[in-house]
Amino acid sequence: MLSMAVILGMAPACHHAHEEHEHEHHHDAEQYTAYNSDFELFAEAEPFLVGQESKVAAHLTYLSNFKPLDSVRVKISLVVDGEAVSQLIEQPSQPGIYKCTVKPTKAGCGQLKVEIMQPAGTSVLTHPHVHVYASHEAMHEHGHEHGHEHGHEHGHGAANAVAFTKEQSWKIDFATDTLRMQPFGTVIKTAGQVLPSQGDEREAVATASGVVVFNNGSLVPGAAVKAGQQLFTIESSGMADDNMSVRLQEVTASYSAAKAEYERKLQLAEDKIVSQSELGRAKAAYETAKAAYDNLQRNFSQKGAVVRAPISGYVQRINVGNGSFVEAGQSVITVSQNRDLFIQAEVQPRYYSQLSTIGDVNIIIPGDDHVYTLAELNGSVVSYGKSTDKDCPLVPVTFRVRNQAGLLSGSFVTLYITTRSDQQALAIPNEGIVEEMGNYFVFVQLNPESFEKRLVRLGSTDGRFTEILSGVKAGERVVTRGASMVRLAQNGAALDPHAGHVH
Repeated sequence: MLSMAVILGMAPACHHAHEEHEHEHHHDAEQYTAYNSDFELFAEAEPFLVGQESKVAAHLTYLSNFKPLDSVRVKISLVVDGEAVSQLIEQPSQPGIYKCTVKPTKAGCGQLKVEIMQPAGTSVLTHPHVHVYASHEAMHEHGHEHGHEHGHEHGHGAANAVAFTKEQSWKIDFATDTLRMQPFGTVIKTAGQVLPSQGDEREAVATASGVVVFNNGSLVPGAAVKAGQQLFTIESSGMADDNMSVRLQEVTASYSAAKAEYERKLQLAEDKIVSQSELGRAKAAYETAKAAYDNLQRNFSQKGAVVRAPISGYVQRINVGNGSFVEAGQSVITVSQNRDLFIQAEVQPRYYSQLSTIGDVNIIIPGDDHVYTLAELNGSVVSYGKSTDKDCPLVPVTFRVRNQAGLLSGSFVTLYITTRSDQQALAIPNEGIVEEMGNYFVFVQLNPESFEKRLVRLGSTDGRFTEILSGVKAGERVVTRGASMVRLAQNGAALDPHAGHVH
């Protein structure tokens, strides 16, 4: 059985509200919440009376993605004084919702226990305060004794409460989390330029002097190329100097002559007519001529020199036009793998003393909603400047990243450079904050289907998290993703909050 730390929901222990009509009884469903390290439980049940069946609907959610549990066996038990009444549910009635009926046999304060039976083990969630009544009269007496202010876990009492059902939250990108103090150091916001790293960019250079001829009309900036692929030729025919067609003929003739001489002396050596040293010299001359011939055959044609891509990647720049004259060694095309990149930023000198304590960098790419961390991009701090000059009084800081986010060399990104610090603060993901007319709000969970809209005062942000100065406190559970959809529900876009429940 998996070890789980149960975090209790917000339901008061063993209390409930009631409504009584003259000829019939009607009672709201009791609501129970529990958490462990993997799951959230939100259960609704008719009040438990000894000898009477009560409907139970357990909503089970993965905490890893806040999606409904499905196709897993679940056991629901009501335990009072060590005696358990249990139901094994083979399949949910719909994804995430497991329904059953429970008929208590003993009155008292007990536990609602849910066991999720996974192949890797059983995960247990427990709500420790569930009241089982001996009779209707006992339930009403209990209600009158404790008063309606001790009502069960509906969470509708707050003035700004918003109903947002599990069925709604399961359909969107949604999450909640418990607020806790966490390290939150100095944040340096700046812009950075994406630059190619050394080794990530290579030049295709002219191997001879002549006129550049692009044979492939689709060779444009951004085009993908493979290592060894022919990019262009350099024609030198008609030129008095460095005429490659003449050079190719000369080398071909030299190679043919050296080959014939070596083969002739090889036969004579078998008859002991020539010495081994003479044969060796012929072999060396042949191999030298062959190397020159193979090089020309591979890199030159009758039209001129053939230039190939030095690495696989993308055409970064074309440095000359078709038909331009180039000298041997001149760069014609720049090929980039666009894989390992530098991001270079400049910060104000007042932050210089903190640059040695950079903890992480959050990177915002224009047009991309995701905020990338330096760790996500397998990045690291390369260096930071140790001085400034009068022309540029800012301090350069350079980071190396692996391009896993579609970064474009030469483009600009926004950086939030965070420093390591012992300072603690309450912080919430930016997706959990909504803005209305210059005011900022978060949604505090009353139960998994009810949220209180809370006005907060914000501090600094690191691009992913924002410091909360007032309005919430540590230990409260808040919406961290999907807050904008909860706001829409407040404005009347919500579904029936009891859809699919035991009501």
